[in-house]
Formats: sequence, C-alpha cells, structure tokens
Amino acid sequence: MADIRPLSEILSAMTSKEAADVSMISKAYEFSRDAHKDQTRYSGEPYFLHPAEVGFTLAEIGMDAETIAAGLLHDSMEDAGVSAATIEKEFGQEVLFLVRGVTKLGALRYRGLERHTESLRRLFAATAEDIRVLIIKLMDRLHNVTTLEHVPEHKRKRIALETLEIYAPIADRFGMSVAKTALEDAAFPYAYPEDYEKTRELLKERTKETEKRLEKAEKDLKRALAESGIREFRTESRMKGMYSLFRKLDRKDWEMGKIFDILALRIIVPTVADCYSVLGVVHKQWRPVPGKIKDYIAFPKPNGYQSIHTTVYTGDGGALEIQIRTESMHREAQYGIASHLTYKEALGYVEGSRGGSLEWIKQFIPGRRKKLPETIPEQSGHTAPDWVQELAHAHEQEGRSGEYLENLKTDFFSHRIFVFTPKGDVIDLPLAATPIDFAYAIHSEIANKMAGARVNGKMASLDSILRNGDMVEIITKSSARPSRKWQDIAKTTLAKKMIRAALAAQKQS
Repeated sequence: MADIRPLSEILSAMTSKEAADVSMISKAYEFSRDAHKDQTRYSGEPYFLHPAEVGFTLAEIGMDAETIAAGLLHDSMEDAGVSAATIEKEFGQEVLFLVRGVTKLGALRYRGLERHTESLRRLFAATAEDIRVLIIKLMDRLHNVTTLEHVPEHKRKRIALETLEIYAPIADRFGMSVAKTALEDAAFPYAYPEDYEKTRELLKERTKETEKRLEKAEKDLKRALAESGIREFRTESRMKGMYSLFRKLDRKDWEMGKIFDILALRIIVPTVADCYSVLGVVHKQWRPVPGKIKDYIAFPKPNGYQSIHTTVYTGDGGALEIQIRTESMHREAQYGIASHLTYKEALGYVEGSRGGSLEWIKQFIPGRRKKLPETIPEQSGHTAPDWVQELAHAHEQEGRSGEYLENLKTDFFSHRIFVFTPKGDVIDLPLAATPIDFAYAIHSEIANKMAGARVNGKMASLDSILRNGDMVEIITKSSARPSRKWQDIAKTTLAKKMIRAALAAQKQS
C-alpha cells in the first residue's frame, strides 16, 4: 500500500517559496485531507493519496500555487460535497474556477456516451479560458491510470482507451513528452494486452544488445567532443516508450531492424551554437543515415519542441539516434507548455526573444485574450492555444456524441504531420491530410479559390497525401470554386465544414 505524499515534499518541489504561496498550498493540503478523510479508493487506500499525488506532480513540473492548490482540491466538490462558496471563500475565485473546470459532471443529466462526451465538452470549454485546467486534468488522469489494476474490469479498458485516444495526444500537443509517455505506457497493457505482451517480448530481446552499443557509443562520443574542445555538455539516454514502439512496429510490419530509435543518446549543451558544433563532431565520428537528419531547432514543431535529431551508423552493424539540444530546450521537451506557465518568466522569455519558436507563448499574455465571462478571473493570464479554442466550440457543428468523439480523434488527437508554407511557417495537420486540408488550415478565402497545389516545388493533385516536412504552395485563381468531390477528399472536419458552407453559398448565388 502506497504512503500518502507528505506536504513537505510538495512544498520542496514548488518553484515559488513565497510565504503566501506556501501558506495557500499548506491550507489546501490540510483542507483536502480533511474533506476526504472518510473516503477510500478502489485499492482500499485512503482517497487523499490521489489529490496529494496530483498536487505533487503539478509542483514538480513548475506550476503556480493556484494550480497546485486546485490540484489538491480538484475532487473536493464532486466527491466530498464541498460547496463552491466554501472553495471561493477559503481559496479565492481563481482556484474555484480551476477546480470547477476539472470537476466532472455534477448532475446526472447524461448517461453513457452522452455523459462522457458532455464531460469532454465542458472540460475543453473551461480549458479554452484557462489552459491550466487541462494540465490539472492530465496530472489527475496520469495518477489514476497508474492505478488501473484496482479499477473494476468493466471500466478498466474504457479508461485505458480514452487515455490513449484523448489524454496522451493532448499531452503530446502540449509538448509534455514525460506525461505523454507515462500516460501511454500505463494505459497500453489494459487497452491492448496481446499487443503489449508481443511488444514487451521483442523489446526484451533487443534491449541488452542495444544498451551495450549505446554505452560504447557514449564513451567514444565523449572522447571525440573533448578532443574537439567541447567540454560543457552532459549526456543521457532515452528509452522509447512501449506504446510508441508498438505504434512504430505496427507501421513497419513488426520488423525491429527498421527501427533505429529504441534507445537514443541525448547531448545537452549550453547554447544553440554548441548544438551545431556537436552535430559536426557527431557526423565526423560516424556516417549519418541518409534522410534521418531533422533540425527541429531551425524548424520547431508546432508544440514548441526543439532539438536536432540525427541517426548514425555506429560501425558495429547498427544505427543509433542522437538528439542534441540546450538545457532550456530539454526542459521544454519534457514539460512543454507547463514550462512557460509561470507568467513573469513567460513574459520575460517572449520580450527577450527575437521572435523564434516561442512566439506562440504570447497568446497567454493578457491583452491578447478574448473577453472572459464575469465568473472567470481576468488575472489568470493563461488563455489556451487556438486548437483548444476550436475544441471548445467543436460541439456546435456536431450533432451526435459518437460523431463528436470521432472528429476529436481525427482532427485533434490523431498522429500528426508538420507541413511548411513557402514562407517556412509550420502547419500542424492529421496523418493522411491533403493539400485541401492544408489550404483550409491557412484560410478559407485562399482555399475557396484554390486551383492547384505544388508540393516540394512540383505540381500535385489535390488528393495527394501530405508527408512530414513537405513544403506546400497553394495556387489560386479568382474563378476557382470548391467542388462536391473536395468533401470526399478532405480529412479534417474544418475543411469539410468550410466546403459545405462554400457549396451552399454557391447554390444560393
């Protein structure tokens, strides 16, 4: 039986040590412990073990005091009967909003799929006003999914699948790789037990051999870097998540020999210039695998991820992926959006930058936000990215709950590709997206005048499947119009909706 996380560990993990923050967290910890004192979890453990773990994880990833307090209190209204008025009186309006946002449906108005869908809609609506709601929810799900063995069997698979299809992809889109991998690997055995066992056995066969190669490569690289005068660096290895490996095996016909990144070696250095110096040393030491160099520093992923990835032949019959990044890139790769949510730090970072990949952080700064309802505290300053805003309103276009969930999975939580405009802007699209989806992701006025598309400088048909890293240029003509066939070609709900609207407008004119 696990021990309850002590308050001292949460306070120690907190970024802020200000007296007011320490006082708020201490008060929330004691309040939550008292509210849940007579409750137990499926495992028979005290219920308070769960909110204490959620609070600790939020502190560990650097969230502010209000978010940590809300994490400690997130089940107190629904599961312990604490009133909203009491939460507001004791902890303020901001904490109340966060707790309410994470809280599931209070009234049993819906059943089954309808209830589940409505819970997601409410969660996304609250998240659209304050991104921290979804971060608390992710940490809540993370702890719950690690204790799935205690959950009744009829609920277990549903929770595991929902974790893989909704929550892990959200963590991925937030750039929170640590949370994404932990969510996936905890849910995988319960969602797909046979595939899990098959993947585990294959991995077991390869791990010892790969670890030996990695150890030798790390030693050789450290010597090569020192000889080149690069002394300020640290290395660490990264094991590919089990579920991530399964998905790749599934795409590669279950041939382990086609997968080069089971184990990766990371080199972490002080500056961007050092990243490129290290890349030079790596390629001098070993021959790179053609087509396997990805510069996410020059072209960051839409979730903010930056690193250089290169796969090299190590001379012993194998290949190894090497990732090169700075300390700040490493923190962002692990914690993503959460690494920016201390408001003063985020503001300083943006104003001090030259516009690079962190431009998106400006959407968290007051003044760029939509007017909020009076019930939501204006001072929170954590407005969500555009794709979360879309999630909040997606139900306005969708009728049935099943259709809404399917569109969430297709448009927002599918495997993603990153495609470039001619100016170098990155457009984030679902797998199997076409130039039509790309055009509507840019602007409906451009898409509605689309006469053709160039992909990587060559003319391509509108039903071409785009691939990661493609550069797409839309060719427009004033006389061009969307056709009914476009609806069948388009993959995203946004494109289909815009095409329907354009066709209806043509009919009326």
